[in-house]
Amino acid sequence: MRAIYLSSLSGRAFATLALFLLLFVSIFAAPAFAQSGTDPTPPQFTDTTEERRFHALVSELRCVMCQNQSLADSNAQIAHDLRREVLALMRQGKSDEEVKQFLVARYGEFVLYRPQVERTTWLLWFGPAALVLLGGVVIVRIVRRRNSGHAVSMDDGQEW
Repeated sequence: MRAIYLSSLSGRAFATLALFLLLFVSIFAAPAFAQSGTDPTPPQFTDTTEERRFHALVSELRCVMCQNQSLADSNAQIAHDLRREVLALMRQGKSDEEVKQFLVARYGEFVLYRPQVERTTWLLWFGPAALVLLGGVVIVRIVRRRNSGHAVSMDDGQEW
């Protein structure tokens, strides 16, 4: 069998060989980096009241990785960790508001689906309404400007 020496390869052949090796390694290494899609240890609740409170709370919190899913809906590993953290905080006797404030302090207002109305969130709360209002004003001005230039007189002096 003939040995291939890297120094004897042309630039294009070397690049092709390097790309093939990279593809080969990435295909077989991908399962090592895969995350489990299910929570390995689902939470065990002490009673139905705790379970209802937990589900209500995690449905109001956003997954920081998925960004458009609640903690209840997300399968990301961080969502599993945050669900365990929420349950631990609940069992420490913290109220729902204290749990939310803990997560806001850690991840910012983004973790809440309904952030508080504060000076820093005014644009988020009132921005869409301001854009609709501004669009309405622009449309009214355009319509008025077009109508003012094409006024039709009632009596143009012609007989039919």
